[in-house]
Amino acid sequence: MQLNPEVLQKLTNILGESYIFTDQETRNHYGQDETEDYVFPPNVVVKPANAQEISAILKIANEYKIPTTPIGARTGLSGGALSVYEGIGLSTERLNKILDIDEQNLQVTVEPAVITQVLREAVAEKGLFYPPDPSSQGSCWIGGNVAENAGGSRAVKYGVTKDYVLNLEVVLPNGEIIWTGANTLKNSTGYNLTQLMVGSEGTLGVITKIVMKLLPKVSHNVLMLVPFYKASQACEAVSAIFRAGIIPSALEFMERDAIDWTLKYNHDISVTVKDEVQAHLLIEVDGNYPDILMQEAEKIMEVVEQFEIDEVLFADTEDQKNALWKMRRSVAEAVKANSVYKEEDTVVPRYNLPELLGGIKRIGAKYGFKSVCYGHAGDGNLHVNIIKGDMTDDNWQTQVPLGIREIFELTVSLKGTLSGEHGIGFVQKNYMDIAFTKTHLEIMSRIKSVFDHNNILNPGKIFPDEF
Repeated sequence: MQLNPEVLQKLTNILGESYIFTDQETRNHYGQDETEDYVFPPNVVVKPANAQEISAILKIANEYKIPTTPIGARTGLSGGALSVYEGIGLSTERLNKILDIDEQNLQVTVEPAVITQVLREAVAEKGLFYPPDPSSQGSCWIGGNVAENAGGSRAVKYGVTKDYVLNLEVVLPNGEIIWTGANTLKNSTGYNLTQLMVGSEGTLGVITKIVMKLLPKVSHNVLMLVPFYKASQACEAVSAIFRAGIIPSALEFMERDAIDWTLKYNHDISVTVKDEVQAHLLIEVDGNYPDILMQEAEKIMEVVEQFEIDEVLFADTEDQKNALWKMRRSVAEAVKANSVYKEEDTVVPRYNLPELLGGIKRIGAKYGFKSVCYGHAGDGNLHVNIIKGDMTDDNWQTQVPLGIREIFELTVSLKGTLSGEHGIGFVQKNYMDIAFTKTHLEIMSRIKSVFDHNNILNPGKIFPDEF
């Protein structure tokens, strides 16, 4: 589509010429995220500074019925920030301040473009703890975390982003600015608009301020890497650890290829892996009392020793711990550097992980593709990286989607669902019929229409093309 020159002038009047971009290089830059190799440039990129400027922009977009896509750090893996219908690309990058750390109430108020790790470090300096820690925490933004309901390694004990959001300032598609709730830990006052916004992937409003609860900082942890000779047993051990009464602060699964590719990608990480080892569990327990943590670690050892394992590595120093976490957090980058790939974000009840992993491998053999699996096993959240390798372009385009559909059908049959933390966005929307009936999708569509009658905000996401 082409934007009316009158519209461009109105946008310029709001922002000034310095914060509106129509050149191809900038449009291409903001037309992609980390989702495969997709590029969907908007017609114009705008960079507002506050909710009032966003309000003015959305009023124009609503009046002229211009598709408008909120754009954050562009670290997403489901295409949520892609301007698939062109229009306005609305970058929130200038809303990047930590506005208040309330040490009395253990709360923080931030703008959406604050980097997650920056927030975590800032509150840690005050003796406070913000637990959600996506693998991309060094580059992703809090606003995107809220939009996708991001998780991370420590979600198994502490929960995901939604569990920390108390209140949101949101600009609605018609330009109205609202607060969704209250800065309280409990709230039974009407519909929960705050949680409706969390995970809505930028389809209902543009988030401009976020009030989040914090926890007291945890002072100690124990980290161990457990090698398994059978990947299926690594998955079985996950549920067994919880049934033994232990709730780890992190419990991560990495199959053999994930480890090997990461070690080749990061030469400064040194971990010896025997040829017979098929998978690893990275297990952490944390708390404030070292004696209790050691008891929990011993209990975990009793559980994993029931399976076929190699020697367990305990990280004795902070450097060792950082190296192991760097290895885990680098897996996605290593896979991307190795081959063209598609990443799926399956999640099932943790006891069903062995069946899910086995099914994924069978489906891959059926359709001729290789998969590399890793993820937040403690949550039952398995990231499935489907590798193109030497597959023909035709098979990549025709056979892989059939295999993905079967993987999702298996996932749902195991009482799971399509995404644990990456969202649906652009790339998963046509699989939504597997998880939801027509009635479910109609309810969601009506909610979207209430907020966004003209369907201008992030269109082309979540809902199937044929719906």
